[in-house]
Amino acid sequence: MSENRVPRSTPLKPRQRALIIGASSGMGAALARRMAREGFTLALLARRDDKLKDLCVEINQEAGETCAIPYVHDATDYKKVPVLLRKITAALGGLDVVIYAAGVIHPPGMENYDFEKDQLMIETNLLGAMAWLNPVAAMFQNAKSGQIVGISSVAGDRGRVGNPGYNTSKAGLSCYLEALRNRLSRQGVNVLTIKPGMVKTDMLNAVQKVMFPISAEKAADDIWKAMQQHKQTVYTPWFWKWMMLVIQHIPSIIFRRLSF
Repeated sequence: MSENRVPRSTPLKPRQRALIIGASSGMGAALARRMAREGFTLALLARRDDKLKDLCVEINQEAGETCAIPYVHDATDYKKVPVLLRKITAALGGLDVVIYAAGVIHPPGMENYDFEKDQLMIETNLLGAMAWLNPVAAMFQNAKSGQIVGISSVAGDRGRVGNPGYNTSKAGLSCYLEALRNRLSRQGVNVLTIKPGMVKTDMLNAVQKVMFPISAEKAADDIWKAMQQHKQTVYTPWFWKWMMLVIQHIPSIIFRRLSF
């Protein structure tokens, strides 16, 4: 797939251009399919070469044109971000939307503490987002337009006993996205935080107790609607908003005794 064959946006035929980091599976892949059907030109990033290229072939065959270009990239390879971002922006002729969907989960078990796993989750879920979204925020701030979407989690709303490192990575991401929103909203840039509950993806295989799982496609539909409405923070499915409101207000003396 050649970058030169990507259809460009023109005044007579405008096209939205999006970059999705973490696009080879799960919500990232579901969003890529949905946005391609909505007419977007896409740069799709992931570390799994085969899955990423297969997804682009699928999307382009359905579209009847080259609208999705794969870029193999590990979200923890921070030093490559500036050059790769410039390359993608040039190839697509600009960027309108950037979505950070990369994420990993490594439950340590209730009796264990594993710094290496915690470090990997922080590096991927939080530092990878900052490495990408800092330069994107600067670019969108200068343009006074654009939309940033970050896939956080309900796990970041409170420190639960099962996986402190994952909770911390997602809490940090939610806080970071809020800070970006507060900076960029006055510049005409929308920053959307997505807080999914449990979604049927590869990551769910690591979770012992599964509650109310939804498909990646359902999550992508909710995210797409939130993007269209320029929302700030959205839970998917919707009822997690009220569940987490209750959980956030459970007194600590009670909450610390819970096992979820």
